[in-house]
Amino acid sequence: MTAARASTSGTRPDDPALALYQELRLRGAASFDEAVAELDLGPSERERCRRDLLNLGLIVPTGTEHDNGLALASGSAPEAESDTVAVVSPEMALIKLLESERGRLAEDLRHAEEVNGRLESLATRFLRAEVLAPSAEVEVEVITDYRRIQQVLEDITETVEHDLCALQTQISHSREIPERTLSRDRRQIARGTRVRYIVSSTSSGTPQGMEHLTEKVAAGAEVRVAADLPMNMIIADGRFALVPMDPDHHDAGAILARGPSLVRSYRAWFEQCWRSAVPFEQRRGDQQDAASLTDQQRAILRMLATGMKDEQIARNLGVSLRTVSRMLSELMQELGASSRFEAGVRAMRLGWVD
Repeated sequence: MTAARASTSGTRPDDPALALYQELRLRGAASFDEAVAELDLGPSERERCRRDLLNLGLIVPTGTEHDNGLALASGSAPEAESDTVAVVSPEMALIKLLESERGRLAEDLRHAEEVNGRLESLATRFLRAEVLAPSAEVEVEVITDYRRIQQVLEDITETVEHDLCALQTQISHSREIPERTLSRDRRQIARGTRVRYIVSSTSSGTPQGMEHLTEKVAAGAEVRVAADLPMNMIIADGRFALVPMDPDHHDAGAILARGPSLVRSYRAWFEQCWRSAVPFEQRRGDQQDAASLTDQQRAILRMLATGMKDEQIARNLGVSLRTVSRMLSELMQELGASSRFEAGVRAMRLGWVD
């Protein structure tokens, strides 16, 4: 659902902050002053609206290089020099505000009154006016701006409370990104969140990927490996799902799905993939076992997976039928397979053959 423009030429909005937020929501990550100009707000209204939206957590200063909210709050990242801001959804702002203030309420009653005022403003002005109104069961938002996608990703992963599920087709070659996600995993697990990843066999097959996944498991995350994953996906608490708009073109944008009714289908798909995937610890042991296979054994497994008969395998390898039968028996026993074809399929799934 997309917010509608709150003003037209010559008409002053009744609630400038709400109108400005809706204008920014339409634009994604955009210039704050351009949105102000669109609504014809004066300097004093501009400053008041900017202060209100920042205090409520509905906008985050950003720039050419996206500085996430945690980095800005800690002072480790400079605030962008431009006036560009990224928009945060009302529900995410509400969840983040509740989380950040939970520990302070008992210590500072005066501050609690201020927080209650913010919550009331979010609930009565922004949350009700936006897509998360009580009448809206589900919402689908198409996001094409990279900085907005990064902000949504941060919002989802930082506010998750119960469980986080993710499909990951590849691991970045840059060390910075895996370190950032590992740090995020540790924070979530420390809060009691169950974190699960399904990664592709190609990602887990590289030394870098193996090291990164080993660190995730050591941190408390659950990791499984699948032979093939069609796309990336993140699901948080069964309420939010972030998926690519086009799995074949990652730069096309993303789709943010909100609401249990819609996210339930993505969750069911994840659980199906989870059941059929191989635990990472087993995969690591299987890869070590695979290293001891001979070229002849690998060739037999490849031909098995295609359904080739014993006689044809023997002819292709230039060995006797008895030799093929003996090697097949040994491989089937090693794989725990009850049939020749099952042995070939299991070998492919475990990464014993390409």
